[in-house]
Amino acid sequence: MSDSIYDFKADTLGGETIGFDTFRDKVVLIVNVASECGFTPQYKGLQELYTQFAARGFDVLGFPCNQFGKQEPGDAAQIGSFCEKNFGVTFPMFAKIEVNGANAHPLYKFLKDKEPGMLGIEAIKWNFTKFLVDRKGQVVKQYAPTTKPEAIADDVERLL
Repeated sequence: MSDSIYDFKADTLGGETIGFDTFRDKVVLIVNVASECGFTPQYKGLQELYTQFAARGFDVLGFPCNQFGKQEPGDAAQIGSFCEKNFGVTFPMFAKIEVNGANAHPLYKFLKDKEPGMLGIEAIKWNFTKFLVDRKGQVVKQYAPTTKPEAIADDVERLL
């Protein structure tokens, strides 16, 4: 079993593979996202959080997922265009993945194992579930999809 997020890699929307050791010594918020979800307006808050703290060593990592209500039907180009045009997203966005089930991305298997969330259920419940990771690559907390990004700012501040 992996010790930190630094043991993983993923493909960006542009098709480049990035090792998570790239985010070493940073505080990271990992979020499964979707373009057609009731929580999609959270992209704005995620971008604001990223803008507020990026210079101090903070990243938001977006992982599109189509497992919940088929709310992320687009391909990489459509997802990227949507995020940029509608919310001015400049934080790293990754290729569409699965977060639950047999084909769940290894990073998400790790995140759920380390921080299963309420009731200890190791499954992502919906789009915009968030995981906060400290500068050592350790999962600190899982936030529900209903938790707005601005409500996480104090936790980010404490880790920075």
